[in-house]
Amino acid sequence: MTSLMGMSVAVVAVVLLLVLATVVSKGWSIVASEFPKWFTQDIQLSPRRPGPGMKAAIVGTLVATATATAIAVPLGIAGAVYLNEYGKRSLFARTLRFLSNVMAGVPSIVMGLFIYVFWVVPRGVDGLNGFSGALALACLMLPIVVRSTEEMLRLVPQNLRDASLALGATTSRTTLTVVIPRAASGIISGSLLAVARAAGETAPLIFTIGAAKRTNWNPFSGTNTSLSLQIYANAKESFPTAQERAWGAALTLIIVAFMFTFVARALSGRFAKNSTS
Repeated sequence: MTSLMGMSVAVVAVVLLLVLATVVSKGWSIVASEFPKWFTQDIQLSPRRPGPGMKAAIVGTLVATATATAIAVPLGIAGAVYLNEYGKRSLFARTLRFLSNVMAGVPSIVMGLFIYVFWVVPRGVDGLNGFSGALALACLMLPIVVRSTEEMLRLVPQNLRDASLALGATTSRTTLTVVIPRAASGIISGSLLAVARAAGETAPLIFTIGAAKRTNWNPFSGTNTSLSLQIYANAKESFPTAQERAWGAALTLIIVAFMFTFVARALSGRFAKNSTS
């Protein structure tokens, strides 16, 4: 059994290393040769035209992901707190938990179509913007945040709650001052992993965010773009310059995902030390 588990880990590690090695080997040349213009100039208007520029996609990814995080994380944490601390096994709580599990299994493209039909279409061309893309990403993030946060809250020992209640604290005060701080490291880690997943999504953004070549910091006005969309758009082109740009965008997206993961580990470790001290 031990050898089988070791082989499984080795296979996963080899596949991951191969993917990383391929992306780095193909994307590093354009990112390094065009540094720092790759991060400071906008995207070329024509896919066949050589030259640097992925700033618009980097900014679009950060804007859409940050907006989605501002929507999904507070709602997800609040929903998980209700399910675990208040609703528990009530009919309403079981219904919410079931719907959350269903949302977690819905394909991302369905979320994009949902936002497109009910949010983008009624607003016409003005509905294609970073906020619409953020709504689609928030729909994907919400069940992940709910499930991960609820699991972290369940790991908090019940005797801590009982001790706080015995001292006269209300349930809400116990939740805010005892339960959530104790589970903060896991909550932050799960939330940032959901953010990392949202940053790499493509399908929901095809129908919602539009297509832009210029940097747009405003999520509520004008079309936008993202790194994942640039990978998709350039990879299907036959021009070598577009192919290089797609690999460069892929490497940039991996760097962004690693940054989110690193921040998640650092913050969760810091909060874990504070909760045990």
